[in-house]
Amino acid sequence: MVQKINITLRKKPISKGLQSLYLDFYPPVKHVQTKQLTRREFLKLYLYDKPKNAVEKVSNEETLRIAELIKIRRQTEYNKDNIYSEFEKEQLILQEISAESFLDYFKNEAQKREGVNYQIWIVSIGYFSDFLDNNDITFSEITVQLIEEFRSYLLKAQSKRNHGKKLSNNSALSYFNKVKATLKKAYKEGKLRSDINAAIPGIPEKESQKNFLTIEEARKLFNTDCNNSIVKLVSLFSILTGLRYSDISKLQWSEIQFIEGDGFYIRFKQKKTNGQETLPIPQQAYELLGEPQRGTELVFKDLKKWDFDRTIPNWIKEAGISKHITFHCFRHTYATLQLYSGTDIYTLSKMLGHKNIQTTQVYTKIVDERKREASERISLY
Repeated sequence: MVQKINITLRKKPISKGLQSLYLDFYPPVKHVQTKQLTRREFLKLYLYDKPKNAVEKVSNEETLRIAELIKIRRQTEYNKDNIYSEFEKEQLILQEISAESFLDYFKNEAQKREGVNYQIWIVSIGYFSDFLDNNDITFSEITVQLIEEFRSYLLKAQSKRNHGKKLSNNSALSYFNKVKATLKKAYKEGKLRSDINAAIPGIPEKESQKNFLTIEEARKLFNTDCNNSIVKLVSLFSILTGLRYSDISKLQWSEIQFIEGDGFYIRFKQKKTNGQETLPIPQQAYELLGEPQRGTELVFKDLKKWDFDRTIPNWIKEAGISKHITFHCFRHTYATLQLYSGTDIYTLSKMLGHKNIQTTQVYTKIVDERKREASERISLY
C-alpha cells in the first residue's frame, strides 16, 4: 500500500507584521517543477499577524480558507490510493461548493423578487456583471477586497437609465444592498466560509431633495383645469391618500371598502414592499372615484405613465406654481401636509406603508425648516 502523505498547513513570520503560509509534507514529495524532494510548498498567501479591524480579521479567514482548499487539493493529488477521513470528505464537498457560480446564485435570488424590486435586482446584477467584465465568478473568488472594489466602482459608475449622467449615491446604495443581501444569505447557507457582508460597510444614504406642494398650492392645482382629466383625477387622489403611482395604477374596486361608522379604507398589497396594507382614505378622495364598479375592475383604467410625465409640468405652470413637481411629489405633499396638520410621525409612517420609521423622519426635517421660515415672517422693524 502506498504510504499516505501527511500534509500540515503552517505559518512563518515575515516582515511588515505578516505571516507566510506554507504546506509541510511528510514524508517529502517531489516538487512539481524541479522534481527534487521537498518538505515545503510556500503558497504565496499571507495573514495579518495581529489583525487590527474587522476587515483584516475577515481577510485572514478568507486566506486560511483558500489555503485549506489548496491543502485538500494536494491531499487529492498525493493520496489518490488512500481512503479519505470524514473531515477530508467534508472539505472536498466545501471545495465543490466554492467552485459554484456566485453570479448564478445572485441571478437566482433576483428571480424570487417581484415588480419594481425585481427590476432593481436585475439592474444590480447588470452593474456587477459589468464590474466583472461579463466574466463568471465562483464563491471561492468572492473576497472582501473584491466587494469593496465593487462598492467603489458603483460610486463612480455611469447611470444605465440616464445616459451621460453619473449613478446617484442612493441608487448605488440600493444596488450595493442587493449584493450584500446575497452575500448574507450565501454565508448562512454555508456557501461562503466567512461573513463578508458583515465585514463591509454599506453606502451611506444621502438625503434627496423632496419637493412638495403647500396646502395653498395644492388648492390652486385643484382649481386649475388640466388638459388630461385622468391625470388630474389620479394626481389629486395621490395628494389625498399618499399612494404611489404603482399602487394607484393597479387599484381594484374590491380593494376599496366601507366600514359603518368609520369610513372608507383601501386594503391592498403595496407593490414596492410587497406588504399588505390597510389605509383609511378621506371622503373627498372616495368622491373623486365616481360610480363604483364590479370587484376586480381597475378603479383607474388605461393609465399611461408618460401621460403624467408630459402633462404635469404644464398643469403646474398653469396653476402659477414655479416648483419642479413630478407625480411622486404628490406623495411627499401628502406626508408633509399630514405633519403640518398635527399627525404624529408613527401614525404617518404606518399610513405611508414604511417598514422603518427612519424613512418617515425626513419629512419632520422639512416641516422644521418651514417652521423656521415662518418664524422669520414677523418683524417689528
